[in-house]
Amino acid sequence: MSAVAILGGLVLGAIGFAGSYESLKALAVDKGFGDFSPWFPIGTDAGIVVLLALDLYLIHRQAPWPLLRFLAHGLTGATIWFNAASAWPDQLAAGMHAVLPILFVTAIEAARRLVIKAANLRAGKTKTEGVPLHRWLLAPWPSFAMYRRMRLWGIGSYDRTVELERERIVYRAMLDRKHGSWKNAPSDARLPFTMARYGLSVDAALALPEEAEEAEQLRQEQKEARRLEAETRAAERAAQADIDRMRARGRVETARHAVDAETGVAEVQARTARTEAEVLADVQIRAASADREAQESADAAEARLRAAEADERAVETRQRVAEAEERAAETEKRAAETRRRTAETVRAAKLAEAEAEAAKAESEKARERAAETRRRVAGIELAAVEAEDLAQLKPSERAARKVARMILATGSTDAEAVELTAIADALGVSVSTASERRKEAAALVANGYRPEVP
Repeated sequence: MSAVAILGGLVLGAIGFAGSYESLKALAVDKGFGDFSPWFPIGTDAGIVVLLALDLYLIHRQAPWPLLRFLAHGLTGATIWFNAASAWPDQLAAGMHAVLPILFVTAIEAARRLVIKAANLRAGKTKTEGVPLHRWLLAPWPSFAMYRRMRLWGIGSYDRTVELERERIVYRAMLDRKHGSWKNAPSDARLPFTMARYGLSVDAALALPEEAEEAEQLRQEQKEARRLEAETRAAERAAQADIDRMRARGRVETARHAVDAETGVAEVQARTARTEAEVLADVQIRAASADREAQESADAAEARLRAAEADERAVETRQRVAEAEERAAETEKRAAETRRRTAETVRAAKLAEAEAEAAKAESEKARERAAETRRRVAGIELAAVEAEDLAQLKPSERAARKVARMILATGSTDAEAVELTAIADALGVSVSTASERRKEAAALVANGYRPEVP
């Protein structure tokens, strides 16, 4: 069939071009074209082929220009008119001459449609159907509205468009039966008619409020998650600042104790050296005086007495030196105690630093556990929503299951663990409606409801 179509199309195109060429050439000679007469039919018929080829090329390059196709159709009409005019006023001959260019143009247009179809298939584009002619004749205005929706919102199937329209008609009839008129129905129930111009089905339009609520809930959850993360980062920064301050205080305290200890030891050593020097100088002076007095005086006993007294004072001096050394030892002991307290302060600072590091690690683990919990809850919520979609539950049943998940999230099966105000905020309903949904949720939990099961 492909071979027949290709070869047949080429043969029909050649026959039509040949017949059209002779007719247009004769017409050009008759109209005074002169030497240009053989070129006139070539320019006219070849122009159709070139314009359609340019149209196909631009479509392939994703830059269509509809004017090319309109010009090609204009040349097609002109060719048919010129061929018919070449045999006028003989109407039969005019019709016979018009058949040949029609064959040529039909073959070219068929080739064009084949090329466009192949290009669309390669590009992954689906078939785009139009509104049938009989529908335009029987219902012009509704057909225009249908055509407008198909073109504006990319609905390629005419059958799908008819199915959507049939769903809306049936839905309107059900609303008229329930409310007397569909105009008396609540605004949410009238959404399929409001959103019809945008190509939405009845089910898709009715699901918009729930999708909006879920999207808002998701935004609130994301906002809360960002707030918690910000608080966690702020707490970590505050803890790190406390650790830095504790480290700084520990270093300052350590330096202060070290300086005090070194200063005390230096003062004791200086006082001891000064006392020893004074005692030694006094002893030497007294000894020298005693010697001079012994040499100058005839009384040796007096000299020995004074020497004994000098020795006694030397003993007293040594006692004072011993007391000074004892005081120095006491000062050294206090300095050692100071160094011990300094070491304890350093150890306490290191312990506080280790505790702060442990607290930071624990905070990081808590944040990871919270993130894992959120991911797990999100996965459970997604599985529950998918299960509810498969079960095609009503909005009230979905709301009851959402409340049941809120109850199970508290870690218990007691419905009173979830406040009515929290349920009302989550569902966007009144407190009385929230109370009813909590009762239904309590019954679901009591019957062994799990989020993965609708």
